[in-house]
This record gives sequence, C-alpha cells and structure tokens, in this order.
Amino acid sequence: MHNTTKDIDHLFRQQYGKMVSVLTRMIGLHNLSMAEDAVQDTFIKAMSSWQMKGIPDYPEAWLMQAAKNRSIDLIRKINAQQNRDALFVNGASSMAIEELFLETEIEDSVLRMIFTACHPALKQKDQIAFALKTISGFSPSEIATALLSSSESIKKSLQRAKKFIQGNELKFEIPQGQELQDRLSRVHQVLYLIFNEGYQSTNKNQLIRYELCEEALRLTKILTDHKYGSNEESLAVMALMCFHSARIETKITDDNKIISLADQDRSKWKQPMIYVGNDYMARAVESGVYTSYHYEAAIASEHLRAKNLEATDWHQISIWYDELFRLHPTPMIKLNQSIVQLQLNNYTEAKNILDGIQPKDLANRSYLYYSTLAEYHRLTNQIEASIDDLLMAISCTSNEQEKEYLSDKIKSLQ
Repeated sequence: MHNTTKDIDHLFRQQYGKMVSVLTRMIGLHNLSMAEDAVQDTFIKAMSSWQMKGIPDYPEAWLMQAAKNRSIDLIRKINAQQNRDALFVNGASSMAIEELFLETEIEDSVLRMIFTACHPALKQKDQIAFALKTISGFSPSEIATALLSSSESIKKSLQRAKKFIQGNELKFEIPQGQELQDRLSRVHQVLYLIFNEGYQSTNKNQLIRYELCEEALRLTKILTDHKYGSNEESLAVMALMCFHSARIETKITDDNKIISLADQDRSKWKQPMIYVGNDYMARAVESGVYTSYHYEAAIASEHLRAKNLEATDWHQISIWYDELFRLHPTPMIKLNQSIVQLQLNNYTEAKNILDGIQPKDLANRSYLYYSTLAEYHRLTNQIEASIDDLLMAISCTSNEQEKEYLSDKIKSLQ
C-alpha cells in the first residue's frame, strides 16, 4: 500500500493528462471542460475511497478503470443531450473504449493534446498555461507561480485557449507533413521553456522548481517515444534536458544557497542521467541535421565531461556558441559568448561583446548582464566598478537566492 500525500500528488501529475486526453479523444475537443471536470471528479472520489481503505497497490490501474467507467457515462450524457440513442453501450463500442485505454493509445492521445496546446494561433503564454493545466494537471495558481503571473491572468489565458479551440472547431489529431514539422518546433519551444523555468526559476523564493523540470522531461519522453514525435530536434531537446538534470541537485546547498559551477561537487552529478543523455544525443546526430538544441546540448555535455572548471574545453564551447548564435542570434547567447571569452582570458573581446548587448533585451534575466560585467571588471582589477555592477544586478532580480549570492560576491571583493 502507498500512503503518502507526495505519492498522490505525483500520481495526479502522471495520470491527469492521460485521463483528460483519452476522454477528450472520445467526446471531442469541444467537450474538453466536461472531460476535465470528469477527471477532477474521479480523483476526488479516489481520494475519498483511499482515505478510508488506503491507496491500492496499482493506483494507476484503479484510476484508469474509473476513467473507463466515467467515459461511458459521459458518452451517454452527450448522446442524451443530442436526443440520440446511447450509441456507445453496445459490445462493439465497449471494445473500442477498451482499445483507447491501451498504453500505446493513451500515449497517442496525450501527444494529440500536446499538439493541440502548441497550436501556432495561440500566444506562447497561453500555450504554456494550457499545456501545464490540461496535460500536467497544474492548478491556475501553480501555473501563476511558475510563470510569475497572477491567477486571474492565467485563468484568462486558459479561457482564451479554450475559446480559440472551440471557436475554430480544431480536430483532436496529430498534424501531418510540413504542418507536423512546424508544430513539433512549437512543441519543443514550449517544453524547453517549461524546463528552463524549473531549472533557473524566476520565482522570488525558489531558484529550482523540480516539478517543472520533471514534467518537461516526462512530456518530451512521450514525444521521443512516438513515431510522429521523434525527430532529431526532439531527441536533442531530450538530451539537453538530461544533461542539465544530471547536475541540477548540485546547483544549490541544502539550505537553498546557490553553488557556482566552479564549486559544484562533480562527484554528485548523476552518471545514469548523463548516459541516457548521451544515448539520446547519439541518436540526435545520426541524420546530420543540427538544430540550436544540438549545440546547447553539446555545450552542456562539455561541462559534464570536465573534471573541474579548469579542465573545461572553453575553446570548443566557444565554437559551439558561435554555431548556436548563427542559428539563433539572441542577446542571451551573446552574453554567454562573453562569459566564455572571460574564461579564455580574452578580456577585450568579452567587453566588446558586452557593449553590444542592451540589458533590457534580457528582460527578467538582465541581472546576468550586470553580474557578467562585474566579473569583467573584477578580472581587470576594477574593483569599485565590479561592486557597482553587482549592486545593479541585485536591483534587477527578485529571486532571494540570487540576491544573496551576489551580495556574497560583493563581500568577497570588499
């Protein structure tokens, strides 16, 4: 028997999207809210039953059986509303329902929901909110915390997404041909943004949000396991997430303080996760088509290979960043190019790159610009200027751990 709240929370995350997706596939996207309500109701009944009897040994099977029973109720309800005979209660239809609950068909349904969430007509914020709510079972308040937004704003995002889906009578399907490739790129962006918000959170009190990283990994694995979702870009995204996840727990101390890359205990980096990442990376490069995720994964891999900071092959990382910038010229990549030049002791080159960046273009990550400028000034013995930069960086971040980390840097300089 399982009996912890954590088990139930994890189970809810794992099963919610599967159950909503399967029910939606049966009753149509226009009945999405009905499917969500039914799944919510199933979990409430499960909680009530399990509090009395304990969590069963196979709770996933229990929930899926409950969802099957609920699906027949929903179809009867819809048919009754449409003044038609209950079409789905005969033997053949019951068999069709049974088939939709096979594991391969469940994954297929979840992938359909992922593609729906990442429809190009939806705003990116709405895509992320819809994905986290419908596929991952996050509440509006949890999504608001994750995306530095208000619950009301997230509720509006979800309403906009549902209104668009229903108003345009979208089909619950996996796109084909060029549309599939275009939609996959959208999916990668959304999943990577979810992972990044977990890995380097903009949340005020929490630098790492493990549940977001885990959810992004889970959804990306669904993608790479499916014949329509697995291409070289999907595999590279998965490799990148695995490489970052391998060292995520060494980024902060037990009392939630930031540990710099130089001071991380590399013996605690998770080798199994690195091996899995290497496997995905090997498959990602087979076609010879390289995306920005390939180069980001290559950079992450270089860090994992080095025994310590001094052993890092910064020249190779510089080459990867140049390739990445060629494909994806963003201010953040430019900033990383500057950091690499500082590691190579090319201070003039680093400063030239920094001079070409507008901090405001980095939005809520602008503090990283000032902390890099501070490092340039420290390395060139301009200590007062370095302290001023760090004070500026502190003023640009709301995260308490970042503030403390930057304040400690000022103390070491003083």
